[in-house]
Amino acid sequence: MAKMIHSMIRVLDEARSVDFYSKVLGLTVADRVDFETFTLIYMSNAETGFELELTINKGRTASYDLGNGYGHLAVSVDGVAVEHERLTKAGLNPGKLVELNRDGKLFGLFFFITDPDGYKIEVLQRHGRFH
Repeated sequence: MAKMIHSMIRVLDEARSVDFYSKVLGLTVADRVDFETFTLIYMSNAETGFELELTINKGRTASYDLGNGYGHLAVSVDGVAVEHERLTKAGLNPGKLVELNRDGKLFGLFFFITDPDGYKIEVLQRHGRFH
């Protein structure tokens, strides 16, 4: 069976992105692999074996065109309202906290935050299928 191990995003500024993902998701650099034309940064935390791979293409100065397909990374937390408040106080401008109900029951409680390169991250309350 296949095992999901990482998701990759292209970023412009290594330090800025590492700082963002450290502050927002508590990720730390697990590995850094430097090549002639690009660098790969693998970030993770103790919660999961899944990693975020940041790819920095050397010499690139223009922002990446993320297109019009709506995609995002998603993480779950024990206290989504607490995380929302923490990120707000840190000046990271998370989106509004949203409650999504289905058939009169809570399906999801979440907010989105945008990283320095424009990628969306959904932060969900651990509940139901979002553990």
